[in-house]
Amino acid sequence: MTCVNRRDLGLLTLRLGVGAVLAAHGGQKLFGWFGGAGIGGTAQGMEAMGYKPGRPSAIASGLAEAGGG
Repeated sequence: MTCVNRRDLGLLTLRLGVGAVLAAHGGQKLFGWFGGAGIGGTAQGMEAMGYKPGRPSAIASGLAEAGGG
């Protein structure tokens, strides 16, 4: 067995932190958690940015962020 060193613990901490931020942002898009707009608001924002249709784009981006986190 190998010994766990500080570098491994630092990388784990970084990965967990970034993953939590991504999962929370995906939750904002999908469910409106943490003050997010939910699917409806995200879909309107996507359409305003030029992504048509907005609802499937909002669902895809929310699932990608939540799943990636």
